[in-house]
Amino acid sequence: MPHSEHPNQFALLRQRRFAPFFWTQFAGAANDNLFKFAFTVLVTYQLQVAWLSPTLAGLVIGALFILPFLLFSATAGQLTDKFEKTRIIRFVKSLEIAIMLLAGAGFMLGSVGVLLLCTFLMGVHSTLFGPVKFAYLPQALNERELTGGNGMIEMGTFVAILLGNVAGGLLVALPNIGPTMVALACLGLALAGRVLAQFIPAAPATDPHLQINWNPISETWRNLKLAHGNIVVFRSLLGISWMWFFGAVFLAQFPSFARDVLHGDAHVASLLLVVFSVGIGTGSLLCEVLSRRHVEIGLVPLGAIGMTVFAVDLYAAAHSLPTVAQMGVTAFVAQPAHWRVMLDLLLLSLFAGLYSVPMYALIQMRSQPTHRARIIAANNILNALFMIASSVLAGALLGAGWTVPEVFLATGLANAVVAGYIFLLVPEYLLRFIAWVLSRLVYHFKVKGDEHLPTSGAAILVCNHAGFVDRVLLMAASPRPICFVVEPALLHQPWGGWLLRLSKAIAWASGPNDALARQQAQATALQVLREGDLLAVTSEQDSLQLLAQAHAAGIAVSCVPLALHQPAHAAWGRVQLQVGAALAPTDCTPQGLRQRLDALRP
Repeated sequence: MPHSEHPNQFALLRQRRFAPFFWTQFAGAANDNLFKFAFTVLVTYQLQVAWLSPTLAGLVIGALFILPFLLFSATAGQLTDKFEKTRIIRFVKSLEIAIMLLAGAGFMLGSVGVLLLCTFLMGVHSTLFGPVKFAYLPQALNERELTGGNGMIEMGTFVAILLGNVAGGLLVALPNIGPTMVALACLGLALAGRVLAQFIPAAPATDPHLQINWNPISETWRNLKLAHGNIVVFRSLLGISWMWFFGAVFLAQFPSFARDVLHGDAHVASLLLVVFSVGIGTGSLLCEVLSRRHVEIGLVPLGAIGMTVFAVDLYAAAHSLPTVAQMGVTAFVAQPAHWRVMLDLLLLSLFAGLYSVPMYALIQMRSQPTHRARIIAANNILNALFMIASSVLAGALLGAGWTVPEVFLATGLANAVVAGYIFLLVPEYLLRFIAWVLSRLVYHFKVKGDEHLPTSGAAILVCNHAGFVDRVLLMAASPRPICFVVEPALLHQPWGGWLLRLSKAIAWASGPNDALARQQAQATALQVLREGDLLAVTSEQDSLQLLAQAHAAGIAVSCVPLALHQPAHAAWGRVQLQVGAALAPTDCTPQGLRQRLDALRP
């Protein structure tokens, strides 16, 4: 849709293609957490059973909820690719109603066994919904809306988690009627979700002829191999799973951190959850603003840096707090030393939002539509494994005598190592980060006509400038990676050459004795176009030659003219890129291309 129709991501809430889906997933996330937290409180404080101690209740409930993600994610991904997605959503929401009817009986009868069964079934419900949740968005939203849409979903999910936990704790504590009120609230949310799902527009199946493999073990392995087929996507899955590892360490330790380190009561632990949720939501929503409504993975290194910095500072802020009597929220907030703790937690989670949303959007945009849901299923499997690993590792460190702040410090430092490793394996993240910093903070870069930049398919970008910084600015303008054709000397510059080599730039020799090297460069350039990627060329003659060779090889290629310039009377550092509409094959002549480039310049 036109850019002017959607000034920001909140406008999507007025669109039928997004709003019913957003509120359906919001109701589901709220219900999951209302049910789980109410059940945890009930079995901890009210329903004492010999075979489930209060200290293990939270662990058992969490493990039962995560188990279906390991068992059934692969099957869920296949079902989502094979069938129309709205049909899957409505089935899942109808299943939720049945589960909540059973859970209602469990709450009112005080049956821990029934409620444990419902915990597992709600895990199945969330497992089935997971692939649909992220596979639906790329079908409903265009590339310019994808980051904002993911940000809204991420924000909505954490707000729903927060509200579900708060409501569950308040309702179950009501004297005499607590379990009944929880049962009614869970059923009411399930019914609301099913009604909302009825308004979600159809999202056609992407692989209707898929043969379902019902063996979860072999299909899980097949999904992971499928995801590994696109190495950038697979390593992004690992990056997201690491974020869940990182976040799970902090979320799991809030109760003990509040009690043993901050000397606060249960309400202080709830305050920490509120601060964390607000930070995640804020960071998720900031992604669209900072990315200029494109999928901007340059924000991922920024998020990783912030996660480490504020995890380390959280350790420093909490390391030397004096031992005092247990305090409530009012007394806790009244002490300035605690403001730093809350600010660290807020900014840590904000940067986690900046880290995760672009990765989700990248996976959605770069995955093949025919098996996108199975890629998301592989992501869910990895997420579950990483969260389990985080619980085991954090428990081992605490069992070995580490304090909670020391576990936070170790997690923050490990984040720097893991993130750095990922960025070296996938240099596109680092390149986009450098491009983002230069274009936003140094050159005040502005793009006009960016809707002409192709979001899919092969294209030759023809620009009037050839400097290193010019190429970095072009990286910042495009939501997709660009392969640059450059003079061989540029690849040997100290810093610029290193970055160009990271971007897999093609050395384009032009001397009379370089015929073989030029032939090899042309073959490499054609392979880039054959794979459906973007190729940037500064020579009009070279671009026309490559275009002719591509057409002769049967490669469908468009040609997009661009012009970099500094607007008249603009302050230093202000640079503008004007993007023209793609040229038709008949216009791809030296004269036609020259006229289009001249028309773009002021």
